[in-house]
Amino acid sequence: MLYNCPRVVIAGLRGGSGKTTLSIAVARLFKNRGLKVTCFKKGPDYIDPGWLAKASGTDCYNLDPFMIPSSKLIASFVHHSKGSDIVVIEGNRGLYDGVDIEGSWSTAELAKLVKTPVVLVVDCTKVTRTVAALIKGLQEFDKGVAIKGVVLNNISGRRHESVIRGAIERYTDCKVLGIIRRSVQTPILQRHLGLTPYQEHPDVEETIDYIAALVEETINMDEMMEIACSAAPIHLEELPPLFEINEELKRRSKGLRIGIIRDEAFQFYYPENLEIMREYEMEIVFIDAMRQDSLPSLDLLYIGGGFPETNALELSGNRAFMTALRREVEKGLPVYAECGGLMYLGRQIEYAEGVYPMTGVLPLDFRMEITPVAHGYTVVEVVEDSTYYKKGTILKGHEFHYSRVVSYDRDMRFCFQMRKGRGIKDGFDGLLIGKVFATYTHLHTLSAPEWIEGLINTALC
Repeated sequence: MLYNCPRVVIAGLRGGSGKTTLSIAVARLFKNRGLKVTCFKKGPDYIDPGWLAKASGTDCYNLDPFMIPSSKLIASFVHHSKGSDIVVIEGNRGLYDGVDIEGSWSTAELAKLVKTPVVLVVDCTKVTRTVAALIKGLQEFDKGVAIKGVVLNNISGRRHESVIRGAIERYTDCKVLGIIRRSVQTPILQRHLGLTPYQEHPDVEETIDYIAALVEETINMDEMMEIACSAAPIHLEELPPLFEINEELKRRSKGLRIGIIRDEAFQFYYPENLEIMREYEMEIVFIDAMRQDSLPSLDLLYIGGGFPETNALELSGNRAFMTALRREVEKGLPVYAECGGLMYLGRQIEYAEGVYPMTGVLPLDFRMEITPVAHGYTVVEVVEDSTYYKKGTILKGHEFHYSRVVSYDRDMRFCFQMRKGRGIKDGFDGLLIGKVFATYTHLHTLSAPEWIEGLINTALC
């Protein structure tokens, strides 16, 4: 079968080049034309996809070639973009930056895999004609990457733009789609992990509309669409299923009530991790840990990542909810927690000269640092059997946090040994106490089908 849809990868020469700003604007501008827009984010990020989802009006999905096998990645891309009028893929880091000197799992490799042309965002601060040399070098570096257009960021004035535009047009075949002026201030607040999550931003829609209006004034969206329409079709013998469903497990899981804490503090959930719960016909119950004072009847509670530290005052102030959660855990409620969820289950968080009590489910104390404690992909080996994971299983995920464990009980049971990454303590992760499993490692169901099976098996115990 042949699959085709207008699509474009927005990439840069480095992180912080303006990719996210442009991607948000492009998604909103195409949506404003009445088009169905689907966005994807290369890499394991949660925050940028949230903004892209708000800009497009549809879920944004992660395309991560390190965590997700190529066949599943393509399946996800085709399944989730089916019926779309335009697809916008935001890259990460520099175009050719991967995990090694071959650029493995880079944005460029992703662009080739899904046969998608690239539009570059180039920071033009204190540079003119050299931009043309950079683009020419990028095009020659790997001719399998279709670099079709460029947006010039941080342009100081007309002469600055004229020299750069003229050099690119003379020495390359790359279209200059437009500029973003240096004086433009993007009203998306920055924080230690990058952008502020949209859930914590005071004016999400106004901000997206403002960015889109600025881009519409200076960037040719018709040429952006022309580039997207030049994408080659993807050849597939057949479209593989997105999820491999265990029918016997599905029969047993039907009707299980899975609580998911989703509020300003806990927002980091891959859409596919929720989709597969629905495929197994489980009932999802969303919970607000900042405002609710009790837990509904549940078979399992899932707490994702987020920013419990920046919401620590509100979280710690809701003692009724934390007491209710701790009481249910003592009664045997299974809990699966990732990163921010792990911190919430601890005894306290030290942040910005304050110390905030958390639920006390786990014998851990955390402190927030000013630089990353762990940032990158993880590979873990399961070294202890549990209802969640079988011993000997290898899992790929990622960790990204500024928190550090500063006090803990020595006699703790860890199920993950880190082959790559830091984990909770001394190269171990996946703390298991009773039916509570807590880890810094985020897992994606397309990378780790064992994840959903473990949740179901534990909920059924």
